[in-house]
Amino acid sequence: MEGDGGTAAAWMATHRGMYERATRHPFTVSIRDGSVDLAAFKRWLGQDYMFVREFVAFLASVLLKCCKQSDSSDMETILGGLASLSDELSWFKKEAAKWSVDLAGISPLSSNMEYCRFLQSFDDPEISYTVAITTFWIIETVYQDSFASCIEEGNKTPAELLGTCQRWGSPEFKQYCQSLQRIADRCLANAPPDVVKNAEEAFLRVLELEIGFWDMSSSQS
Repeated sequence: MEGDGGTAAAWMATHRGMYERATRHPFTVSIRDGSVDLAAFKRWLGQDYMFVREFVAFLASVLLKCCKQSDSSDMETILGGLASLSDELSWFKKEAAKWSVDLAGISPLSSNMEYCRFLQSFDDPEISYTVAITTFWIIETVYQDSFASCIEEGNKTPAELLGTCQRWGSPEFKQYCQSLQRIADRCLANAPPDVVKNAEEAFLRVLELEIGFWDMSSSQS
């Protein structure tokens, strides 16, 4: 997912170890090699549905910051992501029904709540658009890279999970993530040093939270 030498690619190289912990986590690796515990997958499904509901509000805050702090060319890209979340929530409901996961009876686990609190913090108008769009980019990129590995040549992903992996691992979603990376790189290139520092901290925080989310899916933490 690395780009053409921008700040985002530089961070991915500098923090390669942590990035790989997020994108090659034992949970997603177990999907790829066919050894996944389906109870863990169902746990992830229910928890991620709850996360996506919170993600809608986060992305709305990114859009609001875009309207106030950026030119309108970014708006269509962000709106595209926001519009896709309606379909994504419907997909989760269908998958939950298929796997007999009672979404109404699920409570968020601690790692999920921690991640959602992080998303809620972006309601603060003091957080810049640059930090917000960088955060949006890396959240999406971790999922794309993680699930793309599950559909690479040689995978042993169970047939019933291929649809899930193709949803986020598709070339089309990769292109979307690359478009977000270009926006983030442009914003970072024009941002003052303190904003760049804040954006890198958010980048690292997302990696920590993604690792925690995968851990939670495996262990109910």
